[in-house]
Formats: sequence, C-alpha cells, structure tokens
Amino acid sequence: MEKNKKYTISVDGFSSCGKSTFAKAIAAELKYLYIDSGAMYRAVTLYCLRNGTTAGGVADSDAVLNSMPAIRISFGLNHDTRQYETLLNGEKIEREIRDRAVSDNVSAIAAIAGVREKMVEIQREIGTGGGIVMDGRDIGTVVFPNAEIKIFMTADPEIRAQRRYLELVGKGMPADREAIIRNINERDLIDGSREASPLRMADDAVLLDNSHMTMEEQMVWFRKLYNGKVNEGSN
Repeated sequence: MEKNKKYTISVDGFSSCGKSTFAKAIAAELKYLYIDSGAMYRAVTLYCLRNGTTAGGVADSDAVLNSMPAIRISFGLNHDTRQYETLLNGEKIEREIRDRAVSDNVSAIAAIAGVREKMVEIQREIGTGGGIVMDGRDIGTVVFPNAEIKIFMTADPEIRAQRRYLELVGKGMPADREAIIRNINERDLIDGSREASPLRMADDAVLLDNSHMTMEEQMVWFRKLYNGKVNEGSN
C-alpha cells in the first residue's frame, strides 16, 4: 500500500457493535468520506413502512421491489456537525431511520435480493476512486471485495444491547432493554441465514472484538493496522 494513496476501507459486523461510530472516527482521522450503508437499508425500510409494504418484521417482496424506482437515497453534509446525513427523496431522515419500527423491519427488507442489488449498485458508485470508509454487513465480501483494508466487528450481545439502549436514551427516543436484545438476536439470525449476501467475515478481513474497548483503544488498534498495511506495501 502506498502511503499517499486513497484506500477503500470496509467495516462489517453484527448490529449494534459500534460500526458506524468506529467508521466515522476512521474517516475523520484519514479525511475520508464516510458512508453508512445500513442507513440506506433503513431508508428503504422507512419508505416501505410509510407505504404499507412492510410491517411486523414481514415484507411484501413484490410490492417492495415495485417501489424501488420511486426511492432515491442520497447523503448530504450537515455543515454544523460536519457529518453526512441520510436523505430519502430529498428529505432528511437521520432521526426517523433510528426508530424502533425501522429496526424491527430492516432485516426483512435487507433480505430481499433485489433491494440488496440496488443498494450495492449505489454503494459502488459512491465508492469509485477510494478515499472512503463504508460500514455494513457485506461491504468487504460483496460491495468492495477488493478493499485494501477490511475489518469485521463483533461484541457480546448483552453489551451490544446496552450500547443500543444508551444510544436511544441519549437521543431522547423510547428504549426497552429486553426488546432491544430480542431485536439484536433476531437480526443476527436473519442477517446470517439470508440467501442474499449473508453476514460473514471476509477471508482477508481482520477481526475486532470491541466488547471491552473504549473508542480511543479501538483507534489505537486501527492505527496499528493501518500503518502496518501501509508499511507492508512500501517494502
């Protein structure tokens, strides 16, 4: 790897592992573009909830696929926070897509092959040229199989549930610990067993279990990984 080259970095893993927070920190440090691929599936889910094509964790696949041409997902920079926010047909939906109803239905939407194909197409367009950090479930295996740095994150389910709970409370949103851990376990099962791009660790990915790590400790871990890759390529 060349030191001044702009690389593609994938951050995959289980839900509520802190992928987005970690990926944002990496992007900020390297001055890369950060894209939350999970937000894209949540945006589709929100659209489907609003239009009655998904509910109770079950999606009408045909109706969802028929809706896809009407769904336009983009990212806009919030100049106050310096963070990219998700837009659905031009509407800012960053708060709405974190709602429990979206969390309860997103795995069903993400399991639809046609939805994943469309999202992967958009993600690849965004990532052309490198200089990007993207997190999700299949970034290193499907979206960017040639990414120079691939990270797969995991953490204890109880810890993940507590993190999700604190995140929701911090945003002033309704939160129920028992419901959250049920949702996490259900999503793990669906994500790992779906036919279209199941969650799995890429053969050349590096595992990060951050169950008992602070964000700074995770960044120290990343810097060591990044510098090792850069030095490896310069030898």
